[in-house]
Amino acid sequence: MASGPMNTMAGQPEMMRKLGWTFFLLCCYRVGVHIPVPGVDAAALKHFFESMSHTLFGLFDMFSGGGLSNISIFALGIMPYISASIIMQLLQVISPDIKRMAKEEGQAGRRKITQYTRYLTVLITLIQGLGISMGLEGMHSPAGAPVVLAAGWHFRMMTMLTFTAGTVLIMWLGEQITEKGIGNGISLIIFSGIVVGTPRAIMQSGQLIAAGDMSVFLAGAIVLFMAAVMVGIVFVERAQRRIPIHYAKRQVGRKMYGGQTTHLPLRLNTAGVIPPIFASSILLFPATIGQVSANEWIQRVASLFQHTSIIYNIIFIALIFFFCFFYTAIIFDPKDIAENLKKSGGFIPGIRPGEKTQEYVDTLLSRLTLSGGVYISAVSVLPMLLIANFNVPFYFGGTSLLILVGVAMDFMSQVESHMISRQYEGLMQKQQRSRGR
Repeated sequence: MASGPMNTMAGQPEMMRKLGWTFFLLCCYRVGVHIPVPGVDAAALKHFFESMSHTLFGLFDMFSGGGLSNISIFALGIMPYISASIIMQLLQVISPDIKRMAKEEGQAGRRKITQYTRYLTVLITLIQGLGISMGLEGMHSPAGAPVVLAAGWHFRMMTMLTFTAGTVLIMWLGEQITEKGIGNGISLIIFSGIVVGTPRAIMQSGQLIAAGDMSVFLAGAIVLFMAAVMVGIVFVERAQRRIPIHYAKRQVGRKMYGGQTTHLPLRLNTAGVIPPIFASSILLFPATIGQVSANEWIQRVASLFQHTSIIYNIIFIALIFFFCFFYTAIIFDPKDIAENLKKSGGFIPGIRPGEKTQEYVDTLLSRLTLSGGVYISAVSVLPMLLIANFNVPFYFGGTSLLILVGVAMDFMSQVESHMISRQYEGLMQKQQRSRGR
């Protein structure tokens, strides 16, 4: 009984090193958020974003961890990398060569796809950096002061290169967290940006209450609603459909193998927090173009993509369902499961091995994914409508809560898995020493 705590203590130095490395890299990211791009009037920019805090700029600023409102070197955040990942995953379905590279070439193929994703990230960042730099030149504070001190191609090129370097650095930080720390680096970067902005959102809510724009009763109702949403998120993220698996007995030499019963767990929300992040990154593009462009026709079209419009929410829900099914199909292949079960002598009771097993798993997975899409859409859209009607900061929206809870649960599960593996390794080493004696 004493071996468990001893092994836990033995695994703590490595755990503390991984946690310290993760915390250090996240701190480096937060420092970069506060380094502004040269040539921008900070006071005029602050006044401009104060007037735009309840528009889609607020949502984009949330995903960039506050970097957009500062026009910092990390203003674009990790969104270009996410957009590049979406394009590469779509190309895996369209292009047979990329699909073969991902599935048949193993680790080398995945490294090539990662390299292509990085190149595409740089290209997207350059294009977005040019658009934002040109948009900044046309921005003025409510008092009429220009945001850019010296407009021209010198400022545009400098801004493009600065944004590109910042996004590449964030991408590298995320990869280092995934490799040397604990958890998914990209998800933790988005998570840290939302967590850091939460105190500011609470202060904004307090100012609204003090000014009489929000009643104390409404604030209490919002807190209760957020708590209920978080409980619902935890419940659904833990929900599983367990398919019973039986293994037939088989004799190898003089030993009998198999004859055991286990289960195949299928999560209700297999895609996790990916669908709302991908959907938001796509819908932010036309709205951002409309905000920075002076063209009347572009602004009129972009107004249809405001978060309060019906068209925006319909497209948002459609994209969530699309990415739920698309991402689930990428990470979970019923054909591979059926083949692996058949090779290992496993079968689902009442279902024939092979093609019938594949159809059965695919049907269950489609139903679960449909339910997961309904759940993600409800969590993401309903709070957004409340935000639009009651003037609540974006940080209290369903998408941010879903990311916070989902990433936190994934992080804790990885910490638990690491501790269990360390305990198992310590137990095996102790057994080997006892056998040696």
